Amino acid sequence: MKFTAATIATLAAVASALPTDIKYDAPAGGWDSITYPKGTGENLHEYPPPPGGWESVDYSKTGAGAAPAKCPETPKMAGSPFTFTSYYEVKAVPGEVVNGTTPTGGLAGASGLYKIGINSDLNLICYNIELYGFRGEYSSPAATATHIHEAAKGASGPPRIAFPNPVDVGNGVRRTIGCQSGPFKTGLLANGKDTADGFHISQIEKNPAGFFADTHSSLAVPGAVRGQLA
Repeated sequence: MKFTAATIATLAAVASALPTDIKYDAPAGGWDSITYPKGTGENLHEYPPPPGGWESVDYSKTGAGAAPAKCPETPKMAGSPFTFTSYYEVKAVPGEVVNGTTPTGGLAGASGLYKIGINSDLNLICYNIELYGFRGEYSSPAATATHIHEAAKGASGPPRIAFPNPVDVGNGVRRTIGCQSGPFKTGLLANGKDTADGFHISQIEKNPAGFFADTHSSLAVPGAVRGQLA
């Protein structure tokens, strides 16, 4: 077999990566001076405690320093915006869209997945929203066309949360990810007030079936896709 310089270099690299034997210095008195606990031997999966238990070991004589009084506690994580009191995964489809109480059929061929985590203690909502097969332009009298509305299944209601519209990420997928905290604004006025005025995330937790997520298209203004939170 003929070895090229590249082959030799490759073999050398593999050999250098292999583990090497570790040589331990013998203790005072030699290895024969050690009395091993009964039951020890080859392939021992753990070290059994010495006579008297591990507490009896005087670490100051091993060169490792004194034994710690106790193991340090794992640091506790401070309050995080990604600690949710509730989580919802909503599959939105055209067949759920209504105008008032009249089914519209939505935007045929489109669908959506709305992953929503909320923390009612912080009045916080986080979202990971994906749309598939969306067509047309975003269209809504609110600030955006992607919302959580307050209404039961089969009924229409005002938007309470306005999400940034999903952006094209390729392969027919649009996505938006982020978090919002109150006070909220939708940009849509009803009786002179924003439809999110006074809204608190805890209202969703109290009645998730009374809320739905949707996105509106210029080809399906009442809604392209829709799905109830529960």
